[in-house]
Amino acid sequence: MSETQLSPATHARLVEELEDLKTRGRIEIARAIEAARALGDLSENGDYHAAKDAQGKMESRIRQLQEMLSTAVIVGSPSAADGIGAGSIVGIRYGEDEDVERFLVGSIEERRDDVAVISVGSPLGQALLGHRAGDNVAYEAPNGRLEVEIVTVD
Repeated sequence: MSETQLSPATHARLVEELEDLKTRGRIEIARAIEAARALGDLSENGDYHAAKDAQGKMESRIRQLQEMLSTAVIVGSPSAADGIGAGSIVGIRYGEDEDVERFLVGSIEERRDDVAVISVGSPLGQALLGHRAGDNVAYEAPNGRLEVEIVTVD
């Protein structure tokens, strides 16, 4: 099991989501399944199959949240002086490209607005950790070695 770095706000949100799914969510699904059963033959009952599918997805999310929270490490927001860390939003430029791409370095659960997420455990995420705006970092990508310039760190 690998640890998941989460901000205090995201950790609290995920704990709340887990509790909601385990209580209200399970009750609502049970009611939907019971109502669908009352409609008759289960083999051709679309409502029943949809409710069972929703139940499976919800139980999968519950297991995912339980696993993530059991390995969670709560981290504070990194400061620019500390360099890039989990929760940093970075602007990077590949090679001679003029476009600056913005990414959040951290867990997908930390996602914000329309900023894409780079996992801390990915090759690029690991290469960025601890660096600051103006640094150039290289990392091994599946297609070979790439270099990026760190333009901004928020």
